[in-house]
Amino acid sequence: MEPQRILHYHKNIPCTYSLTVKLDISRIIKENRHLYSTRIFYLTKLINTHQEFRTCFNAKGQLGFYDKMIPSYTVFNKETHNFTSIWRDIPNSYKDFYNEYQKDVQTYGMNKGLEGKPNIPENIYNISMIPWITFESFNLNLQKGYDYLLPIFTFGKYFQENEKYLIPLSVQVHHAVCDGFHISRLINEFQTILSSATSD
Repeated sequence: MEPQRILHYHKNIPCTYSLTVKLDISRIIKENRHLYSTRIFYLTKLINTHQEFRTCFNAKGQLGFYDKMIPSYTVFNKETHNFTSIWRDIPNSYKDFYNEYQKDVQTYGMNKGLEGKPNIPENIYNISMIPWITFESFNLNLQKGYDYLLPIFTFGKYFQENEKYLIPLSVQVHHAVCDGFHISRLINEFQTILSSATSD
């Protein structure tokens, strides 16, 4: 995204938006794969191929983009009925990530507080899940959202429609770095991956 466009939608007309879609996860369900870790892995792989989803202001307020993003995802604490966040760098293999994901959930998943796993890196993006309900739309109202350029992903409860299994996904983005073309491309590519991904 060119600097002039970023300036326009960040300073002149601050503008964020969200889009909710239904993704077909039939293949993942039928193959009995772990749903959350599969989505985290492939979504992160995809985000790291597109600069617009890695563009942000750093801790010093400087505009730029990270070479790669690391997912910070929520895990539900059944004791407190709150979530805690865990981060994990993505290896090349899904199997390797799944093993590390399982270890992280066991080690940090029952920690209390927002940050379940310490030493959170700066180059994270956020994924959360509302597995108890499906939804047609979902929007986050961020008080300082006009300065937050990174995407935020929220998944809902999956459901069956005819012979397909669908899951809602809401994507919150900043117009300064993400036009309709960019978010559409990401979602279409993500659907292609979910429909063809193997358990490598």
